[in-house]
Amino acid sequence: MRQHTDDTLRPEPATAPMVELDRESAMGGLGEETARRDIRRIDLTDFEARRAEIGEQLWEAATDIGFFQITGHGITPEETDAAFAASAAFFALPADVKRRCAMEPGTNAGWEHRSQVRPSVGIPDEKESYQLTRPRMEGMWPGDEEARGFRETVLGFESHCREVAMRVLSCFAERLGMERDFFARAHDPNSPGHQSTLRLLHYFEAPRVPAEAGVWWRAGAHTDFDCLTLLFQREGQGGLQVCPGAEREAQEWTPVPATADAITCNIGDMLMRWSDDRLPSNFHRVKAPGPGDDHGARQSIAYFAQADRDVLIESPQGLYPPITAGEYIKQRIAANFADAPRG
Repeated sequence: MRQHTDDTLRPEPATAPMVELDRESAMGGLGEETARRDIRRIDLTDFEARRAEIGEQLWEAATDIGFFQITGHGITPEETDAAFAASAAFFALPADVKRRCAMEPGTNAGWEHRSQVRPSVGIPDEKESYQLTRPRMEGMWPGDEEARGFRETVLGFESHCREVAMRVLSCFAERLGMERDFFARAHDPNSPGHQSTLRLLHYFEAPRVPAEAGVWWRAGAHTDFDCLTLLFQREGQGGLQVCPGAEREAQEWTPVPATADAITCNIGDMLMRWSDDRLPSNFHRVKAPGPGDDHGARQSIAYFAQADRDVLIESPQGLYPPITAGEYIKQRIAANFADAPRG
């Protein structure tokens, strides 16, 4: 890994095409649902003693579908429940209170409301969210009188998520011929350029009959910007689907189980670049509920392991031009939040 000071950055030119955006713009159709893919479950219990075995299982799942679920990760149900309770308390606050924590354009910190417009569908996701990115949180916290204990709860949860993400990424680093702690060094929580983000998500109650088929999405088709995503779901609050590369042309979507006993993980675009596409960052979405589905509100929490701003993402075989992680995130945010309302 190479890190650079501001006067030696080698960012991708602003005019260079970003292939991820080209791929995403073609993924707005409804497609078809299929159950022919399995989302593998991998137990991380006794991780160090079983590192080789676990690493093999993670690699097989990641290179196949790019999605997998992990158990035995060390984050307790009580800790997860507390994070979800803090999330629900925040989103229950009046809009004018949440607006004091409004996300600034071009950042990944604070509250947004129906402002993420995916290039795949061109309409806002039907959700609100709150982003925690450690170096950017000044003025972004609700007060204790509004959400008691919120800050301490989500900071503790974010820290534990990073530990789990780095454990998984250490296995991928070894398989890619990197030093075991390569990604831990690239995601330094004490760095002023730290970009990893914990995102609390609240998807709104869905209408029983959308006004027009195919135009109502909880989250339009997209890939994640990061190296690795950890997603926490509530039991029975489904809707997440993945479209592996082999099914992309026909847009065949596999449901991802919504289960509270496992963390759903997926490979992001940064890691796909670092691995020369050996680890695929596949498209996923959160569909609108169908006739037999629960139309109530949906909660989830995502942790995005995004390399620090000054880290250079280099494709070993040159499949992608080198770009700093800061410039990469900047371009992806610009494509996803351009001119969108914040509520």
